[in-house]
Parts: sequence; structure tokens; C-alpha cells
Amino acid sequence: MSTILRRQIIRKCSSMDIPLVGFAPADRWDNPPFEPWVPEAFRPASLFPGTRTVIVIGFPISLPIIDTAPSIWYHELYRVVNDMLDSCGYRLAMFLTEKGYPSVWVPRDGYGSIDVLKEKPVAFFSHRHAAFCAGLGNFGENNMLLTPQYGPRVRFASLFSTAELPGDPVLDDPLCIHCKRCVSICPVSAVPGGGYPEKLTDKHACAARSEKLKRRYLSPCGCCIKVCPVGKDRSQYNRDDMRMYNKNSPLSEPYRRIQDHVRSYGSR
Repeated sequence: MSTILRRQIIRKCSSMDIPLVGFAPADRWDNPPFEPWVPEAFRPASLFPGTRTVIVIGFPISLPIIDTAPSIWYHELYRVVNDMLDSCGYRLAMFLTEKGYPSVWVPRDGYGSIDVLKEKPVAFFSHRHAAFCAGLGNFGENNMLLTPQYGPRVRFASLFSTAELPGDPVLDDPLCIHCKRCVSICPVSAVPGGGYPEKLTDKHACAARSEKLKRRYLSPCGCCIKVCPVGKDRSQYNRDDMRMYNKNSPLSEPYRRIQDHVRSYGSR
């Protein structure tokens, strides 16, 4: 029955055009794969007692749009993808609950505003770690969750379900190639380099930059995400040659023109 239900969930996700879905047994949070790990209060069974499986869904951020970041174009894409995640997460939780498996959706962020994030730069649940446990990817230099399909250019939401479902294997082979592009491009030096979890992103510096960009309708930043060479999306959009991000390379000129044009309109 659990295998049949899993297939039904995957079909439901397909009907909502959700390209990424993964399953993680809730007890994976109780066996830390590395340290520091998710504290007990932040784990699925603590937030929704009776959780047997965490279902993680993901939508990609279109690479050509994020290449203009920070921009109004990426700002609007980010908002739309967030709305889709929340809507699909809620619908999927209701789908399972109505089948007799009480389930709840966890919003894609879990904090009220950038101001709140500056004071306490942690949400009540980490979708990055959920996606890791669900086999969707693993961590990179910028502390983001990298996926084979889209690198770090993905947004996630999660569901806690009482349904006991087969889990996906954790992705063991590291995706990050440690090229340090995310380290060098960060405008506030928030990415220290050295890999996760040994070196953690300066969340306060990142949040402070997001606050400034928000006033200009340009948040989020997105710089460390767009320059990551990992992801099949780079081939899909014919952007495999990373010299496009080198300022002195002739390959960068058309992309700079697009970026300059987009940044000149729709924001402060």
C-alpha cells in the first residue's frame, strides 16, 4: 500500500507540474550524517508529532532570469515561485489528509520579514536539510543545497505526513566542485569558503544586504546561486561556458548588456 500511495503522490505532483519531489523517513533526522546537525526542536517529529515521512517538493529558478540578479525580473520570479510552492504544498497536504493520512505543509520560508531574519537568522524548519534527507541533492560551498538538475537554483517546500512511505536514498556523491565562484562573487563576503558544515555563511551579512535590496525592489541577491557551474540547466540554456561571468571576457558582453538593461527599469 505504501508503494501505491507513493506512486499516487508522484502522479499528483506531476499533475501540478512539480519537477522535483523526494521522500525522507522522519527518523533520518535522528541519525546525524554530519555535525553540526539539525537540533531536535527543528526536526519533523517535534513539529508535527506522528510524522513518518517528509515529502519535499522543488521548483527551479530560471537561469537566464537569475543571471540578471539582483533585478526586478528575479525579484518577481522569486515571488511567483514562492507562491507556487505554498499553493502546491498545501494542496498536496490536503490530498493526503483526505486519504486518511493527516499531513501538514511547511511554508517555503518560515519567517515574517527581513527585519525578523536580521535579528534571528534561522527559520523554524530547514528545507535545505529536508531536501538533503530526501535525496534531492547535497551541500555546496555557499551552504545552499545543490541538485543535479538545477544546481542551487531551486526553491523548496516540505510536507510532514503520517503516511509511512519508502524513502529516497541520500545523494552521497558531492556535487560541489569547489570552484569558489560563489565565494569570490559575494558582494558582502558572506560566503567564507571551505564547504558546509565546516564553514557557515554569514547570515547576518546576507540578511543585511537583502534588506537594502528589498527597499529597491531587488531582493533577493542571488549572486552566489547564478554563478554555480553545477546543474543540467546550464546546458539547457546553453550557458555551460563559465567565462560568461568573467568581466574581461568577450563572452560576458551580451549578458552584461541584458543585465544592465533589466536593472535600469522597474526598480529603484
